[in-house]
Amino acid sequence: MDDSAVHDGEMSARIWPTGASEEYAAARIELDKAEHALHAEVARLAALRRDMPPGPVLADYVFDEGPRDLGLTEPVAKVRLVDVFGEHDTLFVYHMMLAPGEQEACPMCSLWIDGLHGVSRHLTRHMALAVVAKAPLPAVRTWANRRGWDGLRMLSSHGTAFNADMGAETEAGDQLPMVSVYRREGDQVRHFYTQRANFMDNAEGGFDLLSPVWHVLDLLPTGRGDWYGGNSYAGRERG
Repeated sequence: MDDSAVHDGEMSARIWPTGASEEYAAARIELDKAEHALHAEVARLAALRRDMPPGPVLADYVFDEGPRDLGLTEPVAKVRLVDVFGEHDTLFVYHMMLAPGEQEACPMCSLWIDGLHGVSRHLTRHMALAVVAKAPLPAVRTWANRRGWDGLRMLSSHGTAFNADMGAETEAGDQLPMVSVYRREGDQVRHFYTQRANFMDNAEGGFDLLSPVWHVLDLLPTGRGDWYGGNSYAGRERG
């Protein structure tokens, strides 16, 4: 196949190695068109989010937060939701599934937060970033320390109605994995957007776009299959 390919009438560099068949090249060109269309659809959805009408103004929730060093237990501060924004007007929150009495977070939550932690230095140039869990602060910090999340603000909403009010908790007290975006308006906080790990009809994949893991697996001949993340192989421990 030639070193260039025709894509919608324009020439572009090939994305297959020397020796690829004409059949492979033609199929890859069609796949590139589909991938390009998906990218455009993602941009369209982002614009739809930005055009959502204003969400509700939230209550003045207060969280527990410890020192930056996750190995320390004191001092513990009471932090208002509006103060979590810091210098930013936008706050991104991951609602982590770690209920009172539990010692380990949901493995899939840990996977997603691992990814957020990895790019936190980039994200926090644009927004405030925090992880909130219902478990008491010591359990939240112990798990964060085990995972090495020293670049994230870890907050406990224990004793508050935050999780229930946000929809991150069922009436039975079960925790749900979600992400939320909030806007600060003076001394008030307004809800902007929330997405669960499952869609509203309970289909999986609600925020797969937030993790590169699934997209890398989708590039493999075997695909992602029915694999789920685990807590046993990723943390501070190194083999």
